[in-house]
Amino acid sequence: MTLSRRGVLGLAGVVGSAGAAGALGAAGTAPAAGAGAPRAAGRVRTGFERLAADGYAVLAGQKVGVVTNPTGITADARHLVDVLHADERVDLVAVFGPEHGFRGTAQAGDSEGASRDPATGLPVYDTYDKSGQRLADVFTAAGIDTVVFDIQDVGARFYTYIWTLYDCMRSAALAGKAVVVLDRPNPVGGRRAAGPVLERPYASFVGREPIALAHGMTAAELARLFNGEFLASGRSAGRSAAGPVRLTTVAMSGWRRGSFFGETGLPWVPPSPNMPTPDTALAYAGTCLFEGTNLSEGRGTTTPFEVLGAEGIDRRWAEAANGLGLPGVWFREAYFTPTFSKHVGKVCGGVRLIVHDREAFDPVRAGIGLLVTARRVWSGFGWRADHWIDRLTGSDRVRTLVDAGAGVEEVAGDWAAGLARFEAVRGQYLLYS
Repeated sequence: MTLSRRGVLGLAGVVGSAGAAGALGAAGTAPAAGAGAPRAAGRVRTGFERLAADGYAVLAGQKVGVVTNPTGITADARHLVDVLHADERVDLVAVFGPEHGFRGTAQAGDSEGASRDPATGLPVYDTYDKSGQRLADVFTAAGIDTVVFDIQDVGARFYTYIWTLYDCMRSAALAGKAVVVLDRPNPVGGRRAAGPVLERPYASFVGREPIALAHGMTAAELARLFNGEFLASGRSAGRSAAGPVRLTTVAMSGWRRGSFFGETGLPWVPPSPNMPTPDTALAYAGTCLFEGTNLSEGRGTTTPFEVLGAEGIDRRWAEAANGLGLPGVWFREAYFTPTFSKHVGKVCGGVRLIVHDREAFDPVRAGIGLLVTARRVWSGFGWRADHWIDRLTGSDRVRTLVDAGAGVEEVAGDWAAGLARFEAVRGQYLLYS
């Protein structure tokens, strides 16, 4: 049995009843709850919910394309593409998939390619590894007026969805299209930024522009920063400037900067195959640095980025890491056998992170502490030959300091001035208290 568009629209009423989004602000932003405003009863309302509650007014009269993946869901776990396609108030004509694909079937560094969505019949275009005029041409070929972005981020600079957003903004400006960003929570909170700021010579798809490693922002806040600092100023890294895009951000209600994902009341959908839980996201900004080493970062286990190790490592690593006295985290001796990726099929010794105080925990310092101690206790420690660690950290400074025997505080001190400058810029674009 197939429901008509109006039939499914009736089912969508629960989303529309979530509460009005309110009028757009002067900067093209649906207003967030201000300081002192009461928290929304029960849970956070996402940007999509507020868009729906406002009758999709910002999309009226436009041909719409959606950049999303399995995380683009309603509060009752229906996919927004299915909801939008069923609603006669929205002219949805295309879907765009990022790394891992629209349906999320591809592993890291891969995508699903172009296809037709079997559920809606909509064409699905692949954005992965496309930017600039090449991506602008995709938007033009799709026949859209407006690009809508709705993907759950995890708060780390090298998680590529924020750079898909950046590339879409820049390419939309080249193609004369508008961009609407539907906001979702930063699952690890947004009280502060942490870690080194990228240096432009090290720009790549795991860091296009100079932002902190743990940026402490939501997707909508980042979109505002990208537009104001990089696109509008013409300072986009080494690429032709198209100028700012016509940007609208639809804010959440009920989210506070100190909130972790478990406090939002929203369902968690893994945003990529190796991001199974919010606990994974909490560790990721630090432990993903081990992608740049010859140790396993836990891919191929049930707890990626929460366990790290390699053949020949024993309890001394956990002992050394605990000896640093890093706040909010304990390190436990652990053994695991990856089913794919590094050290596949081999018994690895190493550590497991146990975060016992999320507010005190600094994942970037923890990651640096683990690099420092791994190098000290395991003679087999090595960097990837391509110096991928420099792309992840945003310069060669972490690698050279660790190789020189620096400790955690010396490495962190090296990025302190750049981080302070980023924090000052970041503050201009925040939407939530």
